[in-house]
Amino acid sequence: MGTTNNLSAVDILIVEDNPKDAELTLRALRKNNLANNVLIAEDGEEALDFFFYRNKYKGRCPDSPPKVVLLDLKLPKVSGLEVLREVKSNSKIKNIPVVVVTSSREEPDMIEAYNMGVNSYVVKPVDFEQFMNAMSSLGLYWLLVNDTPR
Repeated sequence: MGTTNNLSAVDILIVEDNPKDAELTLRALRKNNLANNVLIAEDGEEALDFFFYRNKYKGRCPDSPPKVVLLDLKLPKVSGLEVLREVKSNSKIKNIPVVVVTSSREEPDMIEAYNMGVNSYVVKPVDFEQFMNAMSSLGLYWLLVNDTPR
């Protein structure tokens, strides 16, 4: 379901199993011309494959990590918290900004995510317009405003 064929040029990795939410996020990013290099992983296992160059991501270039990861928590196969744990405990990729974007307002999830090093935690707004605005703001901030070490 990814929107880029160039795996070495992924700016935003969206890890989202809900196709509707993934499409809305892409629409919000497109609105600000930020959707050129976006890849969608449909479950936690695919996200880990991306990060660790496995299966269909075997040939991916390790020199250009994504600028930001938008990570849902409630994922099939491997949970979002487990993906976060794997990313933030790996010295080679732990500096990649990870933003949890989830419908979970459960405080234990939020606390655990911050304890593991998440960069931001955003609860998905239910309202369509609010969702679009939130995703646009996320994209603008993490791609154009935030600066990360390379």
